[in-house]
Amino acid sequence: MKRIAVIPGDGVGPEVVREALRVLEVSRQLYSIPLELVSFDWGADKFLKEGIALPPGALELLAKDFDAIFAGAFGDPRVPSNQHAEEILLGMRRGLDLYINLRPVRLLDPRLTPLRNAQIADIDFVVFRENTEGAYCGAGGFLKRGTAYEIAIQEELNTRRGVERIILAAFEYARANGRKRVTMADKSNVQRFGGDLWQRVFKEVASDYPEIEANHQYVDAMAMYMVLDPGQYDVIVSNNLFGDILTDLGAAIQGGLGLAASANINPGKVSLFEPVHGSAPGLAGKNIANPIGAILTIAMMLEYLGYKAASVAVETAVRGTIAENETTRDLGGSLSTEQAGEAICKRMAGDGGK
Repeated sequence: MKRIAVIPGDGVGPEVVREALRVLEVSRQLYSIPLELVSFDWGADKFLKEGIALPPGALELLAKDFDAIFAGAFGDPRVPSNQHAEEILLGMRRGLDLYINLRPVRLLDPRLTPLRNAQIADIDFVVFRENTEGAYCGAGGFLKRGTAYEIAIQEELNTRRGVERIILAAFEYARANGRKRVTMADKSNVQRFGGDLWQRVFKEVASDYPEIEANHQYVDAMAMYMVLDPGQYDVIVSNNLFGDILTDLGAAIQGGLGLAASANINPGKVSLFEPVHGSAPGLAGKNIANPIGAILTIAMMLEYLGYKAASVAVETAVRGTIAENETTRDLGGSLSTEQAGEAICKRMAGDGGK
């Protein structure tokens, strides 16, 4: 039995999670997957009522009793500091040591990309973003805050262990999935210390994978080439900040954040799966949010849990609905969130499962 912790979160989170769980239920029935879902009400409402983001013992509970976590989105204008979202999301990433942020960038239909004449084969790569340190480690502080001479210091932390394990994960993925090239993005011509560590470790790890081409690009050049020639990329690996920026650019060229899935992984341990579109509070409650990002995130979770056939079936159904324009308005269709989810469920059921 696989136990899944479900955290719908804020904004459109509960709406897209609802549709994703409907798809998960169809997968469970078609492929005889033993699942138990347990829902948690962590989010802005709980934080505003009780002052609690992650309850005491939450991380220990998740690590001990669950195989995966499926989350919607976090962020609410009633909490302008976004404190609860940071404590929940970054708390799980750091507390569960989910050091791999894995973002697939795949074009599902040529009409979705803003890149002229790009075809499905031209946009098909994955990004390994280091997920626990870098510029997001929270180190820094202020001097003379509130004065004309204020100084704000934001530190970046790179450890040998952290750099090595994310680069190793990228090469292992490439080897396991028949990918021919791993490209590292950094800014080592300016960020000499962290960049030097990344450069040395990348070369050392790459030497153990002679069948895989290892190359390097400065992150600004990569942002340009991701638009001009995305077909050159197979696997990208980068630090926390640059990986965050590059993956949102990747989402744009594949058709938008509404399609973007992600996983926060510590291999072999409980891992977190979440769409990356954010809580979009302006869309909440209107039944118009695109559920595909959440549904493709379910596909990633199924694959991680060992149900590859079910994962492929979910993505195939998604591709089918897009091809037939059975989508929400952001993708050119006319369906509601609920109708878009239902269309994917019907396509899966129509394929007859196994």
